[in-house]
Amino acid sequence: MEDLTAYATALGVSAAAGLNAWIPLLMVGLLARFTGLVDLPDGWDLLEQTWVLALLTVIGVADFVGDKVPTIDHVLHAAGTVIAPVAGTIAALAAAGGDGSPVVVALLAIFTAEFTHGSRALLRPASTVGTGGLATPGVSAAEDLGSVGLSVVALAAPFLAALAVLGAMVGVGFGGRALWRRRVARRDPS
Repeated sequence: MEDLTAYATALGVSAAAGLNAWIPLLMVGLLARFTGLVDLPDGWDLLEQTWVLALLTVIGVADFVGDKVPTIDHVLHAAGTVIAPVAGTIAALAAAGGDGSPVVVALLAIFTAEFTHGSRALLRPASTVGTGGLATPGVSAAEDLGSVGLSVVALAAPFLAALAVLGAMVGVGFGGRALWRRRVARRDPS
């Protein structure tokens, strides 16, 4: 059961990293330091050190502000293609607490963070173009709140987070498939 919990936690925190790479790392560190909700194994306890929490806060604030500005947000999303899976994997391995196969945890985290980040990065330009950038701050804030919420749920109720993530992935898959069919139908009306 501990292995399944580790995998469910990995799904949740890595999906949260796909929305905002810094929030799950910060949440894991803060919850490990100030609550009993997260117990970091040796080597991962670095995440709860004051200087690491301060660094994650500074980077997180810079990302929070930059992601609210059209054009800068697209640059951050390009960088996030690499940063999100790395951050998601670190958060997942730390939060898993040494349970489960580290290889499985890492692979789940890489795939989930990249899928979530990629979906977000594909949808954001449509929001920017469709609203002239006016919706960017609101959409970004919603992503940030989603990352905080998903991080907390992944650490407190991992199976609930895993169900939500898997449901969202299926929804994105069906939505993407429907959009693709419409696009193909417009090109080939026969």
